[in-house]
Amino acid sequence: MHVPDGFINAPVSVAAGVVAAGAVAVSLRGARRELGGATAEFTAGTADGPGRAGAADRPRRGGPPAVAAPMGGERTAPLAGLVAAFIFAVQMLNFPVAAGTSGHLLGGALAAILVGPYTGLLCVSVVLLMQGVLFADGGLTALGVNIVDMGVVTVPVAYLVFRLLLRVLPRGRGAITGASFAAALVSVPAAAVAFTGLYALGGTADVELARVFAAMTGVHVLIGIGEAAITAATVGAVVAVRPDLVYGARDFAVRPLQFRTAAVATPGGGTVRHGAEQTDEPEAEASASGKEPAGESEAAHPARSESERENTFTPGHGSAAAPASASVRPSEHRPVGASSAPASSVSAPRRPNRGLWIGGMAATVICAGVVSFYASGSPDGLEKVAADHGIDKKAEDHAAKDSPLADYGVESIADPRLSGGLAGVIGAGATLAVGSSVFVAVRRRREAAGPRAGSGREPV
Repeated sequence: MHVPDGFINAPVSVAAGVVAAGAVAVSLRGARRELGGATAEFTAGTADGPGRAGAADRPRRGGPPAVAAPMGGERTAPLAGLVAAFIFAVQMLNFPVAAGTSGHLLGGALAAILVGPYTGLLCVSVVLLMQGVLFADGGLTALGVNIVDMGVVTVPVAYLVFRLLLRVLPRGRGAITGASFAAALVSVPAAAVAFTGLYALGGTADVELARVFAAMTGVHVLIGIGEAAITAATVGAVVAVRPDLVYGARDFAVRPLQFRTAAVATPGGGTVRHGAEQTDEPEAEASASGKEPAGESEAAHPARSESERENTFTPGHGSAAAPASASVRPSEHRPVGASSAPASSVSAPRRPNRGLWIGGMAATVICAGVVSFYASGSPDGLEKVAADHGIDKKAEDHAAKDSPLADYGVESIADPRLSGGLAGVIGAGATLAVGSSVFVAVRRRREAAGPRAGSGREPV
């Protein structure tokens, strides 16, 4: 749906450019929070059971503290550049949707779900910029129109539909995949409607708008099915291996992290519940856990020897003056898995992104360098409607038509397979480089601004 130069007149193109620039500026600010990551509270637990999470199960007075741990800050920034490169590569794969018509991924829904709406809009903008400057795909004077149509419209529409569906669907990977399918499906006809509206305001050819509207929405509903399938397959693949990296589902796919503690042996032969939850209600706690209350132990077991009583440590009783930190040395009698640090000092473990990066880069290179050769050569939905209804009567030549990579081919290479594949890989690499540079710069600016930069409410 790349709008070429000459479809929309200059005043509307300039106005769309202003809107696009404003949206990008807002996204640069909003992306600081998305690329900086969010925080979540985790509750410590004991070796006898997991920590409690949720509003209904908050720790009681004296219980384990909540742990504030980062979620996705260092993960989202590098992923965003890869998402932009992947969208560029998959957009090269036109698929047939009707007789003589093809379609391709727009990418707004995929980017918004994976890296967030603000960062997603930046991803789409970087892709459109690379396509217009290097490959003469989408007019330079129409760059603002394309960003509005394929980014400003598709990203918020898809993200809103995705989040609303997650609120009503049962939690699980299937719900995330299904919601991404529906969000992508809706976003493509929405872009077609937006283009029709822009053309009604500033179209350069005199055409019947009702017929253009019907043709655009009809063919892009079919294209939306392909977009939905690609988006759902990609999101489903990421959710299967790293659900914590799907920004749009971060609070639906990731379970609260629970830190457990264990009983450790003391030199005297007793045990200490290291880091265990303490309570001011020993009887209730004992009845819930199946253990006898500490205050009743001596009366219930009169035959217990005095030495056994002395060697048994009960939190809050008896030998409380000898805390665990003083009576247990790190090298003595410590079971595997016992934690020596207080729960408040424990942070969420980091999982490496290497596997996802390798898989994402391999998919990007294969799509851009190999599969693109087999893409449909039929005109896409907008090109077909423009030819059938006369929208392209005043289309202009692209300013970068003489680019060595114009039309997704390397000018000096005669072999079409090699020429197209190499051009695709170059374009994906350039998109990755430019996108990653932008996202790293945004994240560093947030870090330099301090924690206040991440405050504020996030979208639905």
